Amino acid sequence: MLTYLDNAATTPLDPAAADAMQPFLHLTFGNPSSLHRAGREARAAVDDARACVAALVGAEPPEIVFTASGTEADNLALVGAFEADLHRRHFVASAIEHPAVLETLKHLERRGAAVTLVTPRPDGILAVEDVERALRPDTRLVTVMTANNVVGTLQPVAEIGRLCRDRSILFHTDAVQAAGKVPIDVRATAIDLLSLSAHKLHGPKGVGALFVRAGVKIAPLVHGGGQERGLRSATENVAGLVGFGAAAALADAERPAEAARLVRLRDRLLAGVTSALPNVRLLGHPFRRLPGHLCLTLGGQEGETIKLLLALDERGIAVSTGSACSASHASEPSHVLVAMGLDPIRARGSLRITLGRFNTDADVDRFLAVFPDAVAGLRPVMSRPLATDRAQGEASR
Repeated sequence: MLTYLDNAATTPLDPAAADAMQPFLHLTFGNPSSLHRAGREARAAVDDARACVAALVGAEPPEIVFTASGTEADNLALVGAFEADLHRRHFVASAIEHPAVLETLKHLERRGAAVTLVTPRPDGILAVEDVERALRPDTRLVTVMTANNVVGTLQPVAEIGRLCRDRSILFHTDAVQAAGKVPIDVRATAIDLLSLSAHKLHGPKGVGALFVRAGVKIAPLVHGGGQERGLRSATENVAGLVGFGAAAALADAERPAEAARLVRLRDRLLAGVTSALPNVRLLGHPFRRLPGHLCLTLGGQEGETIKLLLALDERGIAVSTGSACSASHASEPSHVLVAMGLDPIRARGSLRITLGRFNTDADVDRFLAVFPDAVAGLRPVMSRPLATDRAQGEASR
């Protein structure tokens, strides 16, 4: 039996979302752009899904542009903002953004943009004053993720949003990890652009969205028939969007109680691990983090993390060594952990444990029963000190 503790990589599809999708996979198959009854039924379903996704983040339905992924939403926000104003070419981002943002910014640099990366504090959180210092008269956009995908820390997006609004600078946040887990209100936080992905909140894969505040001008990436207000031409993935809408509605309704439940499970798991293994350290801020998110390092045994992951996998427990999008570069130091101040050796060795809607106390019990034995099978702890880098001491404060 699989004990799945990798919900930051993807979440199981909620049965309610799967049930909502079924008619649009078989019976209601019309093109939403068609004028006949089958097309109108599909259009109504897409409109309902748009309203549900909008409600999740406090937006109006016309402000939601559906995409095929959170990555595409990030690209549309950044490239679209660049294309729409070629006079202001300076972009500011945190150094711990997802590759969907950082690689897009590298692409824009090749096209003439200037990019400033802001380094977080050792606890993984940006200082607002550091963002302010990075701004220039030609700054077009600031992008800071709501919650980090590796260490789970929550960023001060409301303060950064107000900072940008006061200076007429666009503010984008990648909320892929945060949506449905923590409160998001695009009005209260002065967000102009916000990226979402369905499969991170128990919806289907291959569906995402970009919130584009009314009045904000961006250029499209995909040209064609003019769907999604001309910002993302293509026939809509109706079944996928219906699943997205159903998942968003569930997450919105259940979030307060579910967040409290996940915090309890998370804290219980952390307490059990740290009491059993004194060399385990939590990375990132101790409580300004996602409800079900833990990122741990084993002091002196960082080089054994991949072996530990595989040992857990053999026992039927699925966790991660970091971002799923970086799995093909597992031997390289995490850019997130390096930016937080860990040395390259330690930045190669972290274990990400992320809980979701379908995890229970029994899952925590099983992990706590298996984890110490799996660690015992690794090489002994090295003799070097555990706190030689600045992040270790700061993260525990």
